[in-house]
Amino acid sequence: MRKFKVVFCGTPDFSLPSLELLFNHPLIDIVGVVTMPDRPAGRGKTLQSPPVAEFAKAHKLSLIQTENINQEDAFLADMTKQGVDFFIVLAFAQFLSNKILDLPKLGCFNIHTSQLPRHRGAAPIQYALLSGDQESGVSIQKMVKKMDAGDVAINHPVPVHEYETGGLLYTRLKFACSEALVELIDNLSTNSVKFTPQDESLVTFAPTLSRDDGKIDFQNQTAQEIERKSRALFPWPGTWTILNGKRLKVLSLSLSTLKANPGEVNLNQGTLVVGCKTGSVRLDSIQLEGKKSCTDSDYLNGLKSSGNKFELIFGEKI
Repeated sequence: MRKFKVVFCGTPDFSLPSLELLFNHPLIDIVGVVTMPDRPAGRGKTLQSPPVAEFAKAHKLSLIQTENINQEDAFLADMTKQGVDFFIVLAFAQFLSNKILDLPKLGCFNIHTSQLPRHRGAAPIQYALLSGDQESGVSIQKMVKKMDAGDVAINHPVPVHEYETGGLLYTRLKFACSEALVELIDNLSTNSVKFTPQDESLVTFAPTLSRDDGKIDFQNQTAQEIERKSRALFPWPGTWTILNGKRLKVLSLSLSTLKANPGEVNLNQGTLVVGCKTGSVRLDSIQLEGKKSCTDSDYLNGLKSSGNKFELIFGEKI
């Protein structure tokens, strides 16, 4: 059985299990790896290569680092000459032009961490948790010019646990991508790939997140919505609110049975419980601006030991 000639496009550590699988797969010959250029990192701002570049260098794979693969005419001409069978794209952050999509014999395949057409976009992992999905997964779609809109070749479901955080699901899906990739290679090798068009009526979007998306609004969000947000946005971008005019990072929280009006505090059990639009949440672990992280109980005990009267007010105004 002949080997497939493959180009891999990816950048962060999330891409590594899939790249490593391709490197070790007996039916795959990696003829090119494409990733982003080195970036300044750390306090010294020294140039640091992306994880995918480091892997390619360590394993002596043909590597190109570029801001825009579409402008690398010499590389693309070489790939055409070599007769590349397909591209695999995972966490690459660059759009491929039609000339690249049409270059490989079998097409370009994007690995996406949701069950398409649900959660198209840059943050499908977090949006699965924000939406309360009971199942996430990996889709491998044959790329077209429209974002995440190609026909699906592989649908690999992954159940979501009730305690799932963004960080945990990220790690689980990182390895699930490589498992889905095995399925694709098996199907390509036996010429048994079945492509399923996406139902456009079922499309949802998962746009890029920012730190502002982590803001908790006790007045207008339910306890369930806030609890989901806390898990979905951990560890990044994290959740936060304003307490007595200062930014308060909410490192972890949980649903509470104690009652409180929206935005108001219930301290009856020595814990920091805040009322929401409906229900209430306990702020289990917090970090006030300029302070170290602590439990809610330790924070409240510190206020009491100061001997001063205190009032806790959540919101923009003091």
